[in-house]
Amino acid sequence: MDIASISIFVFAEGKAIDYLINEQIRDKEVRVIGSEGNQLGVMDIQEARQLAEDAGLDLVRVSPNAKPPVCKIIDYGKFRYEISRKEKEAKKKQKIVEIKEVRLSPNIEENDLNTKISQARKFLAKGNRVKVTLRFRGRELAYVNQNKPLLDDFAEKLSDVSVIDKPAKFEGRSMTMFLAAKTNK
Repeated sequence: MDIASISIFVFAEGKAIDYLINEQIRDKEVRVIGSEGNQLGVMDIQEARQLAEDAGLDLVRVSPNAKPPVCKIIDYGKFRYEISRKEKEAKKKQKIVEIKEVRLSPNIEENDLNTKISQARKFLAKGNRVKVTLRFRGRELAYVNQNKPLLDDFAEKLSDVSVIDKPAKFEGRSMTMFLAAKTNK
């Protein structure tokens, strides 16, 4: 397979960008950028291909949505390598935030609550979000409003390292609240 018949897709900001090269470009007129980065202006596609061929490089359509489309005279193999390197760098720098869950019951004792708080503190220190779930079973459902201070107390004890991302909300048989690590800005 020769390089003239290859096109690649790069996902930038959630959109796929199709890089067409040389004979794959079907536009009549294109804006051409030279190999040194200088603007050569709007010209006919055959003229642009000839310029690229004379330079021993490829004509690559880098911006298909522009009017007229923008093409660059560059080495396509080197261009692909640069794109893949930038993608790898971006992937290294991104941080995946996980949601860790801490489950409580309405009749939890003080020492058990302190254990759950220290567990949540470890999760927040690692940069994860914490979902605090207060589960109700059987007759405990009749005293939902009396147990909301338990979640408020939990958030208060972690207020030095966290902020309330989503306040306590009652859903089904449980009350949930999300905590996120504080950012030091």
